[in-house]
Amino acid sequence: MPKGSPELTASRKEEIVNACETLYQTMSFKEITIKEIGAVTSFTRTSIYNYFQTKEEIFLALMQREYEHWAAELRALAETHETLSADAFASALAHSLEQHEQLLKLLAMNHYDMESNSRPERLTEFKVAYGASLDAVRTCIRKFFPQTDTEQFIFVFFPFLFGVYPYSVATQKQLNAMRDAKLDFKMHSIYEIVYSCVMRLLGGAA
Repeated sequence: MPKGSPELTASRKEEIVNACETLYQTMSFKEITIKEIGAVTSFTRTSIYNYFQTKEEIFLALMQREYEHWAAELRALAETHETLSADAFASALAHSLEQHEQLLKLLAMNHYDMESNSRPERLTEFKVAYGASLDAVRTCIRKFFPQTDTEQFIFVFFPFLFGVYPYSVATQKQLNAMRDAKLDFKMHSIYEIVYSCVMRLLGGAA
């Protein structure tokens, strides 16, 4: 890591992550390289290696940021409401994930690669953010639905998130293939899928 203020280091890392996020909106994980990321930052490509050793570490930092923001939103939900109905909580949780489509995309498509190609210290930083999201959901369930088995909710809900993106977002090529295969299949929005799952886990009608 180069010498410099913590603020400068944080600013540089944020710029790199932002560049990666921008590219990921129009390019695939495989297409994006450190060279591509460096081309849209204000410093040289080689400087990126002072902060991240692999592109997977950059993507992992992007997902870490998504988890941090999501966890903060859930903590705010718990702090600003004394009670919530199953319908209101399911709706709030679904809306929150609707705003984090990037997180769901990363979970569904590139999670394993990011973790396996990142240094232990980077992976630990990510797991801290992931753990905070687990705790934020636990806090909400324990506060609003004390009769619900919190750990069972976590056990089902978090693995479920890996499948949300593929069932809510499809390319035209995929849609054409499903049509040609004559599949009886209907795409649903992120909100619809998450809302339905949460309602069922809470014992309400989906």
